[in-house]
Amino acid sequence: MYENNFPNKRYKHTMAFLQKHIPTSESILDLGVENPFSEIMKAEGYQVENTNGEDLDIDFKAVAQSNAEVVTAFEIFEHLVAPFNVLKEVKAKKLVASIPMRLWFSSAYRSKTDPWDRHYHEFEDWQFNWLLEKAGWTIKDSAKWTNPTKKIGIRPLLRYFTYRYYIVYAERND
Repeated sequence: MYENNFPNKRYKHTMAFLQKHIPTSESILDLGVENPFSEIMKAEGYQVENTNGEDLDIDFKAVAQSNAEVVTAFEIFEHLVAPFNVLKEVKAKKLVASIPMRLWFSSAYRSKTDPWDRHYHEFEDWQFNWLLEKAGWTIKDSAKWTNPTKKIGIRPLLRYFTYRYYIVYAERND
């Protein structure tokens, strides 16, 4: 179903991690608007509801009112100024979240055409762990993977060896 190229490699790793931790019988609130991966989750048998594009830095209503058993957030938190706030509002007991990791050889992503498509944060794994722990989550499992490209140059070579994505499964502290 997924080839080994972008974004399919990322989708393959993300789906395998999700399936490892979350059964299809548990309902999911996926932070962010409906997207290709939320469609893949549905095709794999998950019950998925998405947020509606509201600014999750200041509008937590969809998160606070959701009865979903699991919240997923795939490459969302790097776009928020204060992801701690929405993480505190999550009522679900389980969280599966991924982030693009900060690359020492590349500046943070910023779209030249879309003023909203930019990364305010690009975390190192320990920073993301700390954020989750401070927001009341206990990390139960994590994984990392690279994102090589078929281009020539120093940066493309470094992408073969440098982790680009980090994913965690966490449970709410009670």
